[in-house]
Amino acid sequence: MYLSFSDRRGGKDDTSKRATTPFKISPIIISLGLVSLFTDISSESVNAILPLYITGALGLSMVAYGFLDGIYQGISAIVRIGAGWTADRADHHKLVAFLGYGLSAVSRAGLLVATGFGAVTSIIAVDRIGKGIRTGPRDAMITEAAQPEHLARSFGVHRMLDTVGATIGPLLAFAVLLAIPNGYHAVFVASLACGVIGLAVLGIIVPARKQRAEILAKSAPASPHQVVTEPAGRLPFRWADLNNVGMRRLLLVAAIFGLVTIGDGFIYLVLQSRASFATQWFPLLYVGTNVAYLILAIPLGRLADRWGRMRLFIVGHGALLAAYLCAALPSTGAAATLTCLLLLGVFYAATDGVLAALAGQFSTPASRASGIAAAQTVVALSRLLASVGFGVLWFSLGRQHAILLAAVALAVAIPLSVLLVRGIKLAQVTE
Repeated sequence: MYLSFSDRRGGKDDTSKRATTPFKISPIIISLGLVSLFTDISSESVNAILPLYITGALGLSMVAYGFLDGIYQGISAIVRIGAGWTADRADHHKLVAFLGYGLSAVSRAGLLVATGFGAVTSIIAVDRIGKGIRTGPRDAMITEAAQPEHLARSFGVHRMLDTVGATIGPLLAFAVLLAIPNGYHAVFVASLACGVIGLAVLGIIVPARKQRAEILAKSAPASPHQVVTEPAGRLPFRWADLNNVGMRRLLLVAAIFGLVTIGDGFIYLVLQSRASFATQWFPLLYVGTNVAYLILAIPLGRLADRWGRMRLFIVGHGALLAAYLCAALPSTGAAATLTCLLLLGVFYAATDGVLAALAGQFSTPASRASGIAAAQTVVALSRLLASVGFGVLWFSLGRQHAILLAAVALAVAIPLSVLLVRGIKLAQVTE
């Protein structure tokens, strides 16, 4: 293994490869996208009503919601690296991902019987632990199936399908609440059904590939006189493979941004309280963001491959800063609300899949799930702290001052991150 410095596009010889290699999407990525589509219908239909369910139906404070949102954002961190390591060591990414998707599906049934804050918190924690288990192995499967020179674009295709589900989920919640006022349990039933469908697609359609075994088979000696340096059937996993300059800088920048990224639910509650529209319309705020994400996921993934993945990752947080400022404005018009939702969609399209692409780029094939999981763990932990802290700020200072303070912190984080990556060329780990 060696560390080769690359051009700004994030890959060795990217320019020549991109000029001669047409973009092709793997059926594996499409299949995983369908799994994510149904799973996101399941999770986002619940997520779209959760702020109202906690603060309205259960009558809890913003501090309680901040704690719950922190759990939602960050509890998956306790299993992400362990799940990635297990998938890498066992060379069975699909099995680990299936366990995570299954755990999330089971948690939907728990929502049907949960009545108190403690029970809801526990069930949300189980769901997010399932997400933490599945995400790293799933993204490693996407990385292995994608063309290296079109990695971010391939993630964009997956995230587009994922976001179709994330758009349908809130629409489903909206339709249910429109037909059945306070019909939260009807939303939970629909969520459970979609979660089971997604799990079935993963189990039946997505192939179970042993990536390390395939790599070794391709690199087998052409003649008996060649020396084999590794035992047959094993590609070594080494934590040291993740200790490279690109990964270190990526984790640091991701942590800084995560600490100043507040949950969408808070922003939507700000918009809802500012405009005072009826609660049944609340899920449509999620739809607005997801539609923008859906439209922009592939174009911005392609831009990341061409212009620079780290560059776009940082610029995407500029869109988040603009969304904070838009939410903090005293204006109550529809234009301001739609602009805020569009900016949030730009933020996710420019950062979500791009972060996974960067982490996969800085990892070896034998440590890819662990590398992606490490980046996602840093983000999850930092966002947990951000959500809990913002809930306290809202309770102490009020929504206006709290979101302005978050905007100031993000405005400081953006140039700081630029300085952290300046002066170094992004690197790619190569076997």
